[in-house]
Amino acid sequence: MVAGHLRERNGIYHMVLSYMDETGKRVTPYKSTGLPVKGNKRRAEAMLDKWRSDTEIDLEKRIQECARNYSSVPQDIQFTEFMLDWLAMMKNNVEITTHASYSLTIKNQINPYFDKHYPHLKLRDLTPLQIQEYYSWELNEQGVSANTVIHRHANIRKALQYAYKTGLIDSNPADRIERPRKDVFVGSFYNEAELKQLFEAIKGDPLELPVLLAAYYGLRRSEVLGLKWDAVDFEKKTVTIRHVVTEAEIDSKLTIIEKDRTKTKSSHRVLPLVKPFEDALLRLKEKQNDNRKLCGNSYSTNYLDYINVNAIGERLKPGYLTAHFPLILERNGLRRIRFHDLRHSCASLLYSNGVSMKEIQEWLGHSNISTTANIYTHLEYNSKIASANAILSVCPAEM
Repeated sequence: MVAGHLRERNGIYHMVLSYMDETGKRVTPYKSTGLPVKGNKRRAEAMLDKWRSDTEIDLEKRIQECARNYSSVPQDIQFTEFMLDWLAMMKNNVEITTHASYSLTIKNQINPYFDKHYPHLKLRDLTPLQIQEYYSWELNEQGVSANTVIHRHANIRKALQYAYKTGLIDSNPADRIERPRKDVFVGSFYNEAELKQLFEAIKGDPLELPVLLAAYYGLRRSEVLGLKWDAVDFEKKTVTIRHVVTEAEIDSKLTIIEKDRTKTKSSHRVLPLVKPFEDALLRLKEKQNDNRKLCGNSYSTNYLDYINVNAIGERLKPGYLTAHFPLILERNGLRRIRFHDLRHSCASLLYSNGVSMKEIQEWLGHSNISTTANIYTHLEYNSKIASANAILSVCPAEM
């Protein structure tokens, strides 16, 4: 069933739908009605009903097409065989990095467990109890986190939802299990003094600019490595985050992936180019030109568009950032954190200087403020301590 509602934004009605697509994925498309809020509610509701009806018809067609594609699948297919078939089908329906994550989980975790504990288990015979036992095994025997198990549950549930919609099973057994309680995430971060120590220690290192970008602008690793020279407007004094570089294991091989698209629409953002970074970028540009002249034909010309390259013009790799960063910390006696924790350090620094959660959300490029608030609950708690101390200042010494 396709649900929908109207949302007001900038004085205009927008339509929002919510439904499970033919692959079992929850989707929430939205679009503007173009109608001003005042005096147009009925017209907007009529447009919403029409869009919802058209979407339901289109969804039913796609589900029937999936069923036809799967009509040749034997009804006694084994569960693990089905998971591999579903994985192959999803290859053209999701991002390559998402598919790589699915593949790693199914081939290395889910299928090996069921092949060992329930060999030859038919898809139609899979029970909620067997799925629940797998989650318990992961938590208690393998020691994985509750959040990891929740991710694996999402994979299994999505695949089984597809099997249900295409008529291979009568219901989705993953809908009748108890997920573990999600762990509360508290990111590590450096305070202002520790960041100053890090900036001093990083001077002259190949990671100097990546560290500064992550700590000051709160960029993700993929955004740091994907930053290009044409993203920097020295006249308008802006930096546009719109290109990312990631890596994923595809067919047992680590593959670099470039995308002219950020993680979410909100991740595509324009940030101010402040003077220290402008000066640093201009110095880097001059240094790269010198390196190119010095190296001659040995200098790589494949990545001239990218800002973060090494001395011979090769773009820095994601794994290099992850592996080299802790070595810098250890060498300089600094507390160990992850490279991604520099992003958390940025948020902490912003909050401690009076920047609101809404502004931090926009700076970091989170899709909604609840994501920001959930990650940085500890920052909100610090403000409550300050409030409590303020109250104590007017309380009697003894109560």
